[in-house]
This record gives sequence, structure tokens and C-alpha cells, in this order.
Amino acid sequence: MPVTIQTLPAEVINLIAAGEVIDSIAAAVRELVENSLDAGATRIVVSVWPEQWRLQVADNGTGMDLENLQQAASPHSTSKITTEADLYKIATLGFRGEALHSLAQLGCLEVLSRPNDLGLGDFWENRESAETPASSSLNQGRVENARSGWRVVYNNSGEPVEVETAAIAPGTVVTVADLFGNWPVRRTFLTAAQQMRSIQSIIQQIAICHPQVNWQLRQANTPCFYITPSSTAEQILPQFVRGVRSSDLQYLKLDLPASPQNQKATNLLRETQLVGATSKPNYQFPMPNTRCPMPDAQSLELVIGLPDRCHRRRPDWVKVAVNRRVVRSPELEQTILSAFARTCPRDRYPVCFVHLQLSPSEIDWNRHPAKVEIYLHDPSFWQAQVGAAIDRALHLNDDVLPDPPIPDRVGQLLKASEQKSAYSVGVSARQNDDDGEQATGNKIGLIELRAIAQVHNTYIVAEHSSGMWLVEQHIAHERVLYEQLCAAWQLKSLEKPVILRQLSALQIENLSRLGLEVESFGEQLWAAREVPALLADRDDCVDALFELSKVADLQAAQVATACRSAMRNGTPLSVLQMQNLLDEWQQTRNPRTCPHGRPIYFALEESTLARIFRRSWVIGKSHGI
Repeated sequence: MPVTIQTLPAEVINLIAAGEVIDSIAAAVRELVENSLDAGATRIVVSVWPEQWRLQVADNGTGMDLENLQQAASPHSTSKITTEADLYKIATLGFRGEALHSLAQLGCLEVLSRPNDLGLGDFWENRESAETPASSSLNQGRVENARSGWRVVYNNSGEPVEVETAAIAPGTVVTVADLFGNWPVRRTFLTAAQQMRSIQSIIQQIAICHPQVNWQLRQANTPCFYITPSSTAEQILPQFVRGVRSSDLQYLKLDLPASPQNQKATNLLRETQLVGATSKPNYQFPMPNTRCPMPDAQSLELVIGLPDRCHRRRPDWVKVAVNRRVVRSPELEQTILSAFARTCPRDRYPVCFVHLQLSPSEIDWNRHPAKVEIYLHDPSFWQAQVGAAIDRALHLNDDVLPDPPIPDRVGQLLKASEQKSAYSVGVSARQNDDDGEQATGNKIGLIELRAIAQVHNTYIVAEHSSGMWLVEQHIAHERVLYEQLCAAWQLKSLEKPVILRQLSALQIENLSRLGLEVESFGEQLWAAREVPALLADRDDCVDALFELSKVADLQAAQVATACRSAMRNGTPLSVLQMQNLLDEWQQTRNPRTCPHGRPIYFALEESTLARIFRRSWVIGKSHGI
């Protein structure tokens, strides 16, 4: 049904944090695009003439009839909320009712719109239920009005000054010309090129939260870029992040529980209703609104760039979105960076997009005029959920590794055989296992690696259900030792102290920070009576301690200790030793890269081997028959 726009009550206006901030063409595009998405648009075209300070946003959303068009640019007029309680259950991108009014004040605003005819179904079904001829005539007029497109031009106060019919497809086209014409100082901040880059960035951030929408950006009449619709953010990201391929990304979607704080509030509300209390209990967190119950399921959508394949020079694609909008959340962003610690190379940052779909009662949007900063009522709980999801995506498990390639016809035959027989092949059983248990059988599991051989005493050749893996033994062992050191940094006392020479005051301080106290043992000599347990029996313990004296934090010391203690390349290993190393490495928290960011394994899929050896060839044809 077409939306109804109305002016907000004064008490609701007073609760809104601040007026709409439109300080650039990009900000105007953001507001108009969000209105299009709230209207259910699946195709949005943004056209910009930056030199003329003109922009246009066209969509195929539900559209507006004439009555709502005339009200649309009035101050604090919106179809998104109506009462004070609605502020605590925001489920739309826009809700303040200020964007069109602000644009009318800052430029020349024109809106063309036509309601989607599909929204008139209920109206036509009930058209004969009118009680009087007068009301029937009024309803008929509204239907005819809704079937027409209208063009409305507004003055600086948001009042319509020109109204006429217009030929337009269902949807809305908003045009703003001479933006900031009466505020010339705002035109001095950004060049046309900077404006276009900012607009492109905003559209990309919105598009990744709405992968089902087709986007087009034009500068004047020249197309800048397209974003084709997809089902998930994983398929959207490679379209506009340079150097990122779909194979570099890992997608994971998880259901989330309610936060303990919100659950407590819900229980208190339920108890209050049961005892019939007339006043709300005294507590410090927001009360969930009974008219907007928590959705059946909250979810977390995660897209990460695998650290052994994908990373960036800046943390520009560490993004957090909440309820279909990218927001700034320093706590969650720091959680993401911490989860990727010691997985990317030095001075490189991960690619990570986290999208939280939460109950409105978990969020307070009234923190920033542009709605890019929010309050989460239980931030530590959501930090833990995000960190756990990233750990799960980085680990080598059934959730993230692809199924072994099986032709469709073979899969159908196997499934039919299982249904008619007493045995289980294991393929469909894995797909249909509701309890998440592994399929039984003798075949190699998705994360089961079987050591086969060693190449140049450096690379372990392992058989995997989807093909063959090569694992570099030194850095795999380094990852194992590093995570053991992170779990327990143990020092061992020495009967005979280690003598160090030529230490500076800073080096002595660094050793002390690591728990390694040294004492003077003569002129420019120092004795260390405790060393990390992994270094105690090494012949190069002196060199290792001198190396540790140059690092300023415990994490760097753990990396250095693990690297020096790991088995060297060129070390021959038995099949049992290789298998033990593979088993230990798979159980690490971040098995894809070593603490320096180097990739640990290389997977050669069976489908790739088949393509290399051209196994799809027909034997007769390959002989020229």
C-alpha cells in the first residue's frame, strides 16, 4: 500500500537528536537513496552534475500519490514513525522527516512520483464497501489520483508551488538543482572529483548492505559504474573493491541470541505485566516496546578476505553495518582488527564486512545527525559475538571449506541409492544432518588431511577430500608454537646463567617488560637466569635473547620465539611426524597464515587437476578417431 506522510508531534520532534546535516552532494545522495530503499526500490539510478551542483535519484519503489507528495517536503513529516515509542523501534533507514525539507531549503527541489499499481489491490477489493455515494466518489477519485504520475515543485519552506500531472513509470524521481545556492560557503570545501569519489563510496557502502538492488551512478550523461544485484554481500564486494576476487572471500551467516541486557529487560517487562504494576520498574537500560517485539531471529552476516590471499594497505574496508546501514563503531572495528592480529603481513590490514541484524530494542539511533554512529545497549556482548564469528570463519572447518565437487548426475544417483539401500555413502548424509554431526564412513572428511610425502624436506604433501594440499612445514610449526606461547608464556630457570653483552638501557627495559630480569655481571656484561621455555635447551639461546631485547612488546617476542623454535626447512620428517604436525596445525586458531602473514598452505582442487590433465576429453576423440 502507498505510504502516508504526516507531521510528527512536537514531543517526538524534541526527542530527535539533531537536524539533518546535508553538507555536500554526497550527503544529499545518501538521504535520497535511503528513502528509495525504504520505499522498496530494487533499481536506483543516481545522476550527478557536480559543476552545476545538481543531482537526481530515480527509483522503482512504491511511489507517492498527490496528497502525500504535497506533504513530503514539510518539516518533520514522515511515514516512518508516528509516536515517541517508535523512536525505540526504528526499522527503517530514514525516520526524522527532515531530508526533503532540508533539500528544499538548500536548493530547488522537484519530485515526480507515481504509486505502484500493485499497491491498489486492497483498495479495489474494498471499493464497493463505501457507506455513502459521497465516500464512494471520494475513494474513486483517490484511485484515479494514484494511477497518475505527478510533478511537484517546492519552495524554500517545503510548500508545493507547482503541481501538474506527469508521465512517469511507477516509482519516484527526485531532482535537486542549485544545491547550496544560498549557502555558497559550502561549495568551497570539495572539488567535483572529490564529490564524485565521496558519492561513489557512499553508494558502495549502502549497496553492500542491500545486495538485491541494482545500482547505477552517472556523472552528467556518462555512466560511472554499475552494481549488479546478487544474493549476498560476498558477491557484491568484488564488484567495487579493486584486487578482490570472489575466491579470496569467505562468507558466513550465523543466528544470534538476544543480549543478556535486553533479555533481562524483556523479563522485567513480562513480570511487570503479570503483577499488574502501573509504573515501570527502575532500571537503566531501555524498555523493549511490546508493540514491536523482538524478531524471531537475530543474525550476523560476515564477509572476510582470507588473510593468505587478500589484505590492504589501509583499514578502509573494515566495515560494520547494523540493520542495513554501515555505521562507525570503534569498539566493533577494534574487535575485528584484534581478531585478525598476526594473520596479515606487517603494515597490512584485513578486508572484513560485518552486518548485524538486531532487534530495534538493542539499538539507539539518536546519536549522530547522519545516523552513522549508534549506541549498542550491550556492546561487550556484540564484541564477543563478532570475535567468535571471525574465529570460526578463519578456522579450517566444515562451515568454511567447500564441499568436494560431485557432478549433479552422480549426486542424484548416490542419493537415490542411499534411499533404497541400507548403507550411507556420506554425501547427502552430510547435507541433511540436522544435528551437525559428521557423516560416517571411510572417506576422508572435509578437514581431514592425510600426510603422503615430503618434497625437498620442506613441503608436506597431504591428501584432502577435495584434492591435494601443500603445507610449508616451518611456518605451520611456527603457527602452532606461536599460539601455544600466546596461551602460556612460560619462563624456565637456568642452572647456568646466559651471559649477554653490550646491552643498552632500552634493551634491558624491554627484557624486563617480558619478565626476563637481567643483572650486571661485569663491565658491559649481564646475566639472565630465566629464559622462555622453548629457548632454554637451544644452542643459540644467547642470540635469541639478544633478539628479544630489541622488541618492545610481548606479542612480538612470542612471534620471534616461535619463529626461532620452529623446525627448519630442510628437516626430514617421517610420515607420522608429518601427520602429527598437520593435526596440530589444523587445530590452531588462525591456520591460514603464519604470525608474519605468510600463507601456510596451498590447495590444489581435484577440479583443477582434472582441467590440467584434460580428463573431460573423450578418449576416442583424443586419438583422432
